[in-house]
Amino acid sequence: MNIKEILNERILVLDGAMGTMIQQYKLEENDFRNEKLKDHPYPLKGNNDLLSITRPDIIKEIHRKYFEAGADIAETNTFGSTSVAQADYHLEPFVYDINYAGARIAKEIAEEFTKKEPHKPRFVAGSMGPTTKLASMSPDVNNPGYRAITFDQLKNAFKEQAQGLMDGGVDMFLIETITDTLNAKAALFAVQELFDETRKQIPIMISGTITDASGRILSGQTTEAFLISVSHAPLMSIGLNCALGASALRPYLQVLNEKAPFYTSAHPNAGLPNEFGQYDQTPEEMALQIKEFLEEGLVNIIGGCCGTTPRHIELIAKLAKEYKPRKIEQEIIES
Repeated sequence: MNIKEILNERILVLDGAMGTMIQQYKLEENDFRNEKLKDHPYPLKGNNDLLSITRPDIIKEIHRKYFEAGADIAETNTFGSTSVAQADYHLEPFVYDINYAGARIAKEIAEEFTKKEPHKPRFVAGSMGPTTKLASMSPDVNNPGYRAITFDQLKNAFKEQAQGLMDGGVDMFLIETITDTLNAKAALFAVQELFDETRKQIPIMISGTITDASGRILSGQTTEAFLISVSHAPLMSIGLNCALGASALRPYLQVLNEKAPFYTSAHPNAGLPNEFGQYDQTPEEMALQIKEFLEEGLVNIIGGCCGTTPRHIELIAKLAKEYKPRKIEQEIIES
């Protein structure tokens, strides 16, 4: 049974935050280095995506904990694995290897759990984050026409990432935490180009980020405008994640529920960060808010973003079993 058939039957659960889990290991500079990188002249600590190569044991353990908690889909540890983001660490030549390793690790653990529980197959989503540069906004307030990166540069960076993820065996791409729709369009273009060249196609998930109470993503689009801007692509799902907690995300999910001709997803933060940047919302508190999404039939895929742990996912997964997935109304598709 493929994932789209399963989505018609039940709500699928995405895993929680990778960064939150990695922080618990109190890693040092040496953890981010191996034989090839022992003499790299720049600091690498904090480049969590690199751990798929230097400490695969940790990344495997985290994937395993989320699957044990009830997750159906694991995100690869590749959120910042483009040449654009890895340039901060001068690791552009390692981009393919980081993505391939991240995909292989997640796939290995997914297959391990699928073998144990064939009735509950596990999937891997290749995480493609927004990069560190925006295509439609200037980083210089004195020069609003300036752009730090071009569309083609972004497309090429996303394509290299997608190639590594696909070769590593991901079941789908997850273009996520979108703050600039033009960046997302570059990622979609890259993925489609890869499909055309390889003659292979896998599902695409896309997830935007509402950054404040105005209900817009950073580049200025409302939820509906964001939906319209990416609806040309053959998406499996569209959703929202990060920036906001579940309760604040709800009205924007309602827009997607009413308008989207695709499956919908949500993986909110565990509330809003405190003054120390930590997330205080308990698994029980978050589950109570997620329950409203499920009661209203707003989602097909549900999970957690910043601050969420296996315990958060465990409670969300238990709730998801009790509710029917969102149905895509025929009139939405026809309109």
